Amino acid sequence: MGYAAELNPVVQDWLSAQTNIQTWTADVTQIRTFKTLSQPLTSTGHVWFAAPNRFRWEIKNPLPTIAVRQPDHVLVIYPRLKRAERYPLTGERTGPWKETLALLEAGFPGSRAELESRFRIFSQSREDDVYQIMLQPKAAAARRMMPEIRIAFSTKDFMLRATELQFTDGSRIRNEFSNAKLNPRLEENLFTPRLDGDYRIVEPLAK
Repeated sequence: MGYAAELNPVVQDWLSAQTNIQTWTADVTQIRTFKTLSQPLTSTGHVWFAAPNRFRWEIKNPLPTIAVRQPDHVLVIYPRLKRAERYPLTGERTGPWKETLALLEAGFPGSRAELESRFRIFSQSREDDVYQIMLQPKAAAARRMMPEIRIAFSTKDFMLRATELQFTDGSRIRNEFSNAKLNPRLEENLFTPRLDGDYRIVEPLAK
């Protein structure tokens, strides 16, 4: 399996379609697979995206969790615990949610140049009406943590269908999207949640 120097025209069309995306929302099923567990862990929820890089990731089951991308950090909210954690998006100590958001960022490249500036396109394949590309991060630090990212999209409407991230320890996170909507109107407060005074806000990676 070698480096795919030439992109399939379907991938070119998918990249061109990205310029039409201003907002996007979908139901998500997240499947986490670990070598130490015989069965994968599955959670369900919803995700919102606003170009170029704003996200709200809301897991509803089994444990309600909300992750929102702010300009320079990710805010992870645990409503039942009345707790929020702030993780920076800069520097080396970035926390676990940056990897999860990297899956979505890779699924919405602004252009071919943007995609290829961050990833090597390692392989391309098609099964029925779903096309999959496998990406390898160009940055050595990223490859040490997540050597492989897979993106699957529909060849009919070029909507994102799934993303999957493989870690060096053999674990995987796969997100499968359904009921997607293109360019719905999104309220600004989705990306700027207000926490009442009962919440405790911590920075787990702070020295």
